[in-house]
Amino acid sequence: MGSHRESAVVGAKTGYAAGEPGHVGAFGNRVRVKVLKAIRTRRSVGRVGGDVSQEDLRKIVEAGLWAPNHKLSDPLKFVALRGDARKRLGEVWARAEAQRTGTDLETRLAKDGQKPLRAPLILMIAVRTSDDEIRAEEDYATGAAATQNVLLAAHALGYGAIWRSGDMIRSPEVRAFLGLDRTDRIVGAVYIGELVEELPNAPDREVNKHLTILA
Repeated sequence: MGSHRESAVVGAKTGYAAGEPGHVGAFGNRVRVKVLKAIRTRRSVGRVGGDVSQEDLRKIVEAGLWAPNHKLSDPLKFVALRGDARKRLGEVWARAEAQRTGTDLETRLAKDGQKPLRAPLILMIAVRTSDDEIRAEEDYATGAAATQNVLLAAHALGYGAIWRSGDMIRSPEVRAFLGLDRTDRIVGAVYIGELVEELPNAPDREVNKHLTILA
């Protein structure tokens, strides 16, 4: 049996106190957390409402910052858009698309300009790029891992969220509007809000179909 002091050390390292759900054993033993349930029950939720508190936003971003990052290059950047900022984003994107495609601005405003209003909070997740191709690839992978952490944190806090991409995240005009550097790369736009309907069911994943074991 581990001592009380050893149990306290484990709690400090894992965020669980000894005896709490998710904590098993004492110092040196495997520690279980409830991540697997969150992973299995998370869904992409495109229809949300309400609001996201500032406190919860900070928790969600912090979760993103805990993503694995090779050589601790710290490439992550987050831009949160609320209120009228979402409308301005839609206008910037609509104008950029109208110019790029040669289509009518009013049509684009009606179509693309309204899309950022689908959630009370949009969290743009971007990474700094590098002239080193390998470093740039690794940093982008950190951005993808951070996005998954953000989605899981939002789910754990009771929100619905969806990872959106498309042409908007590759737009130089959008990047400039967000205050990002010209060479930054946006990984995704995560739309977050309160759930307004039940989460959909999803089929079980077929592990054997995707797993190869070499021994």
